[in-house]
Amino acid sequence: MINYSLTLQNLTKSFGRRLIFKNINAEFNSGNIYGFAGSNGSGKSTLAQIVAGIISPTSGKAIHKLNNEIITSDKLHQYLGFVSPYLILYDEFTAEENLIHSLKIRGLNPDSERIKVLLDTFNLYDRKKDLLKGYSSGMKQRIKFIFALIHNPQLLIFDEPTSNLDIKGKDAVYKMIEEESKEKLIILGSNEESDLSLCQETIYVENYKNSEIDKR
Repeated sequence: MINYSLTLQNLTKSFGRRLIFKNINAEFNSGNIYGFAGSNGSGKSTLAQIVAGIISPTSGKAIHKLNNEIITSDKLHQYLGFVSPYLILYDEFTAEENLIHSLKIRGLNPDSERIKVLLDTFNLYDRKKDLLKGYSSGMKQRIKFIFALIHNPQLLIFDEPTSNLDIKGKDAVYKMIEEESKEKLIILGSNEESDLSLCQETIYVENYKNSEIDKR
């Protein structure tokens, strides 16, 4: 089994004089599901973006390792799959074109069989030739999961993973998360109890507004 680990060392973020969180220390390992929780505006999405390398912390570090070898920031995208409400899709492309384009950006050759399997998994195969601008919000959420999974990454970060999904869509996502977590490291950013119930351990970001560390 490939071992992916993430270590947060005194991770702190502020915007100007507004403290978002301070001194988060935690360790995460593959084969597990972890949660970043908190009310709207608490900083859980900010924490997810720092871990994903999208924004930088004010101080502290997020250290990624694969089999005990540090992954540099310029290589992180190769090992990371990310889903969030603020992820931008190309509405003027079809679903299939979006997926092929994302693989080429990563320097990978499109695998038509894997694309088919993922489109089938999320019930989008029959709509693969449709432009994304014609997709519903729930369909766009499902295609984001395919984007995250298409290159078979070792770290999956799902920020508000079940937003815009109906019950059937949520069930499909939960089934996928449980399957992927057998070998990968998964982080869920959410304030939904049904999402957080999947997690072995959860960081409550609102507990890090001062120097004290408190995990539940």
